Amino acid sequence: MKSFFSANSLTRLLIITLLALTTASCSFHLRGNYMLPEGIAKLSLTSFDPYGKLTRMVKYQFKLHGIEEVKPAATVPNLNITSESTGDSTLSLYQNNGKAEYDLTLTVNYTVTIPNQGIEQFSTKVTRTFLDNPLSALAKSVERDELINVMREQAAQQIMRKLARLTTVFNKMEEDKLNAELNQILHNQKVSIKDGSTTTITTTPAVIHKKQDHSAQ
Repeated sequence: MKSFFSANSLTRLLIITLLALTTASCSFHLRGNYMLPEGIAKLSLTSFDPYGKLTRMVKYQFKLHGIEEVKPAATVPNLNITSESTGDSTLSLYQNNGKAEYDLTLTVNYTVTIPNQGIEQFSTKVTRTFLDNPLSALAKSVERDELINVMREQAAQQIMRKLARLTTVFNKMEEDKLNAELNQILHNQKVSIKDGSTTTITTTPAVIHKKQDHSAQ
């Protein structure tokens, strides 16, 4: 009996097995309201504004969801808040062309680094409608600041939701990496092995020798 397996088929089977093992090794743990990857039970936090309100709100989310904040290290996952900005888009005007109503948008950019996996860049936006009144500028300024703080809190919650999807993101990165390695292996095989060559596995049936009976002679 003979079984024929091409070298390409054997290689693909090996890579698929590795992908399956990589995916199966991921685990989750319920932290707060999110299923967060077990690998970020400890997380370092760096920020462009270490003592700012947004950073403090993210730290609060860490405590709320059972994530231990640790000092940055090469072996520890890191969340780095790189920037925060606000902008507005006019929705309506007063007769004197002053802003009456506008959308206020808070944008937060950040990166997540997982050791031996890679780094990913993310951006989250929160938009709220704000009614302005030039006749009470000071009160409206205070109200705007309070609204921005509420938006920061929502941005921190969105960051946590993104962390809950980290396993999917980095599994995709690992899969792309393995696929690239597979393609390189197959390319090398095409260069070194002639087309149509196969690896042959031969199975030889066991031979049973019967003892000759001389008693009948």
